[in-house]
Amino acid sequence: MEDLQVIRRLKRGDVGGLECLVARYQGKALRTAFLITHDEPMAEDVVQDVFIRFYQRIRYFDETRSFEPYFMRSVINAALNCIEREKKISSVSEEDTCEVENLLEAAASVEEQVEFNTLKWQIAEALAKLPPRQRAVIVQRYYLEMSEKEMSEALDFPPGTVKWLLNTARTRLRSLLGSERMAE
Repeated sequence: MEDLQVIRRLKRGDVGGLECLVARYQGKALRTAFLITHDEPMAEDVVQDVFIRFYQRIRYFDETRSFEPYFMRSVINAALNCIEREKKISSVSEEDTCEVENLLEAAASVEEQVEFNTLKWQIAEALAKLPPRQRAVIVQRYYLEMSEKEMSEALDFPPGTVKWLLNTARTRLRSLLGSERMAE
């Protein structure tokens, strides 16, 4: 069933439509919120709150809009707001990096596996050190594979602002990763 049909079901009072949206988007939303908050319970709360808020305000949703970009923008904004509200940016442990795709199976040797695991951990640590808005654009671009145009629409920022944020975040990540490697 397409998103538009599900949304129309919700507008008619059929709660089963929400179940369809949760099944379709919960995993992606949880990954996104986690990559921004670096706190699994906080990410779960954020996603749950966004689904509930969407359901409560369904009658105001403009059916001409695409649901997924709208919903993912809501998740990103809620995660950023939650961080600011909690003033909590936790450091990333090795267990947290499990959210990054597990490519270790493709590694041919133990040395490659160790190097890859170390790199994943360094990237996750560097990502955690970015300010929340920079972290959000990196998550959108590289984990959600959104184009700059999609990011601009989702964040409701001009394309130039998205490019600037992305460039600033990449530069900061390079700097953090460079200092990580020098520390070895």
